[in-house]
Amino acid sequence: MEDNVARRIAAAEAFAVKGEIKSCEPYGSGHINRTFLLICEEEGREYPYILQQMNQEVFKDIPGLMQNVKGVTTFLRRQIVDHGGDPDRETLNLVLTKDGRDYHQDTWGDFWRVYLFIAGATCYNLVERPEDFYQSGKAFGRFQRLLADFPAERLTETIPHFHDTPARFAAFQKAVEEDCRGRAGQVEAEIRFIREREEEMGLALRLQQEGKLPLRVSHNDTKLNNIMIDDATGQALCIIDLDTIMPGFSIFDYGDSIRFGANTAKEDEEDLSKVSLSLPLFEVYTRGFLEGSEGRLTETEIRMLPYGAKMMTLECGMRFLTDHLMGDVYFHISREGHNLDRCRTQLALVADMEKKWADMERIVRSDQP
Repeated sequence: MEDNVARRIAAAEAFAVKGEIKSCEPYGSGHINRTFLLICEEEGREYPYILQQMNQEVFKDIPGLMQNVKGVTTFLRRQIVDHGGDPDRETLNLVLTKDGRDYHQDTWGDFWRVYLFIAGATCYNLVERPEDFYQSGKAFGRFQRLLADFPAERLTETIPHFHDTPARFAAFQKAVEEDCRGRAGQVEAEIRFIREREEEMGLALRLQQEGKLPLRVSHNDTKLNNIMIDDATGQALCIIDLDTIMPGFSIFDYGDSIRFGANTAKEDEEDLSKVSLSLPLFEVYTRGFLEGSEGRLTETEIRMLPYGAKMMTLECGMRFLTDHLMGDVYFHISREGHNLDRCRTQLALVADMEKKWADMERIVRSDQP
């Protein structure tokens, strides 16, 4: 995606912002879309906005993506008002173009959007305190509660088969069979570990087809840095980065947070003795998630939360190994064998979860409101 000041200013001028554009500078640390802080001024008062150029290489159906974002944020806004909240700060708010659209396509074919800027709130990249992880769980649980009545089946799949674990396994099997870089012989233990758990991979889909696991609005990127924390109160305020919102399962949103936040080691840790599931952090997040959902999850969803954590970790490890076998074509690497290290970290975490399974189930039962 090419970036120059004139093009971003021209894109910003397509939107119904207040006043005159004063500046438009790069903002944040996102890696997918280009994000800018847009400052406008009217009668001596500044109005900040977020301008984004959307990544068409990652997201092939921008109109469908924006239909998802508009539908979900409009629904959230009504729910927040009904619950006595502040809809201007507790959800993202799209600014329409001057001709009433929720995105703008410029003469080069690039897609742009504008959000209201949420002041007085910060995103954090790492869990520095257990309270932050608790707030993360509470925010994503609340997200499930507020969207419990949204018709998830109407959402577009912005990345098809994103958390379709059986499809990921099929891609993994193909990579093993083709072995295009001659690496399969060096990772026989990892291949065997994944294959031994094949039967578990389709459980969520089977339960959904049987009517036992509801289809939900799934965020699909539930890391701490996608939550804005109020600077004054320290409370989770607003969930951002809605591009991967799709039909999915609450247990997978929960599980990806556990995979990311309750691991005692880095995602690419080479010393596997450092890798384990932190049960205190697992408990903290689970408590927040269940409190935030306020009874809107079914008994099956709650019972399946540990499975969601294990499956998201296993799926991630499988994806890293698939990329390693294919020659590191998807995930960026900074050293030889980087994706293999990432894979081994995830699989070690799965193995530790299996050892602590009874504790995980006990925590989930005891943390139900």
